[in-house]
Amino acid sequence: MVMNSNTSHITVRWATQHDEAALRRLAFLDSVRPVAGPALIAARDGEMLAALPLRSRKPIADPFAPTGDLVELLEMRAGQMADSNVHELPRHTARLGRLAVRGR
Repeated sequence: MVMNSNTSHITVRWATQHDEAALRRLAFLDSVRPVAGPALIAARDGEMLAALPLRSRKPIADPFAPTGDLVELLEMRAGQMADSNVHELPRHTARLGRLAVRGR
């Protein structure tokens, strides 16, 4: 018997240099410039569907997928980080800004 499940696995995490291609694709789909600098990303079932650059705080999202909930999660997490005075970024996020700017 096959059961239908409406559950999804959602991940919110820092973007890394390994996310550059997916971030470019997301920016292209949303008709915005590629992300430069630190960002949080949200993925549903392993597919990146939304990102929140921490400098601009302007979310980007796949316009062909339901992403309102993911954007809300990203904004909530960014707010928690601001409230907690999180200033240190993981080391692997530092290269993202250079990679994104170089590819313009």
